Amino acid sequence: MPKILLIEDDISFCKLLEKFLVKKAYEVTIAFSAAEARIAIKNESFDLILTDLRLPDSDGIVLMSEFKGSYPEIPVILMTGYSDVNTAVKAIKNGAADYISKPFNPDEVLLVITNALKTSEAEEEIPVKEKKAVRKPTPNTENEFVKGISVASKKLLDHIHLVSPTDMSVLIIGESGTGKEIIAKSIHQQSLRKNNNFIAVDCGAIPKELAASEFFGHLKGSFTGAINDKMGYFEAANGGTLFLDEIGNLSYENQIQLLRALQERKIKPVGSNKEINVDIRIITATNEDLREAVKNGDFREDLYHRINEFSIQSPSLKDRDEDLMVFADYFLEKANQQLHKDIIGFSPEVVAIFQNYNWPGNLRELQNCVKRATLLSQGDFIESDVLPAEFFQIQKQQTNNGNFSLSENEKEAIIHALSKAQNNKSEAAKLLKITRKTLYNKLKQYNID
Repeated sequence: MPKILLIEDDISFCKLLEKFLVKKAYEVTIAFSAAEARIAIKNESFDLILTDLRLPDSDGIVLMSEFKGSYPEIPVILMTGYSDVNTAVKAIKNGAADYISKPFNPDEVLLVITNALKTSEAEEEIPVKEKKAVRKPTPNTENEFVKGISVASKKLLDHIHLVSPTDMSVLIIGESGTGKEIIAKSIHQQSLRKNNNFIAVDCGAIPKELAASEFFGHLKGSFTGAINDKMGYFEAANGGTLFLDEIGNLSYENQIQLLRALQERKIKPVGSNKEINVDIRIITATNEDLREAVKNGDFREDLYHRINEFSIQSPSLKDRDEDLMVFADYFLEKANQQLHKDIIGFSPEVVAIFQNYNWPGNLRELQNCVKRATLLSQGDFIESDVLPAEFFQIQKQQTNNGNFSLSENEKEAIIHALSKAQNNKSEAAKLLKITRKTLYNKLKQYNID
């Protein structure tokens, strides 16, 4: 199976081309920059390099010349959206096997690649020394942590790597659907406790009357309905990690019980006089502002500080635009496996729709949307006709909101404008079409820092 190094900074196009080539029996390694390509070519041996002419950190011709100097036996094909005869001539003179202009059709791509590989085989006289091959891992294991490429994703990954080896209590903060449990599981899997249990608990689903039994267990006959002894979550997680999702939903009484267990690392099952020592790491998550809940007296301050030795922000999908198609492709591959389908990718129209949508349900909504579309798709690509009708209705509303109107959801519009302007208040005021003084008054009115 011929191996191709595909270098392209347009993520959606790159993923689409990768899937097409894989379906045509090529093994593909992708790089989104020249720097990534240099690392890949040191770790793997390739039969062909397919690179974009314009990369974020290099010129395609310069990169090609660099590779041809070190690996003269590997043919290089240049791609570009800027069709220029002079550039094509220059590329060929510098050693390119061929040159192809975007947009191009699939048959054209296959023909150019086939010809380049045939020419390379015909000219090859000395066998190329076999390099260490790094095989791509089988994708899409359940609950796999997907590494994004956005600034927010890189910061998240740095924080996970930093805190995982420690035993610090971690509070994960983020909107619903952003993958907080996946983050918690990733921390556990990179910790010294990885060989022990990871127990996930949805605090919002536990009635306050049963919380003590759920957390600490109970003895048979300790209360009506206790027909057997039961092990609680704390004991089940002993030696490992206990993940408490939506911890803000616990009642005040349950918070007191939890605090005592965390402070003393001892639990007492309901109906028992015997204490059990537990060695657990606590990771919690919330989609609400616990600091505000502390101020309002709804959440204990001592418990807040106990669970918040280190906090991690789980970014929303709208805060990591560059990752959108990375996740979409991941969910597509996952859906292909689950539904026994073989969809290659998303049509350009669907990519544009995805990129203009606000994704209020975050990753969970994206996953559901992709899985549904995969099930309905009959061709090689997901087209717009398999997206739900309400998707387009909401999309129109989002398009209309692009003017940063203050007529509705004023506070949200101001926050959005500040984010868009990277907290530059003058720029935010221009986006909102108000004066800087008015903006300052609004900031004070809504208590926006």
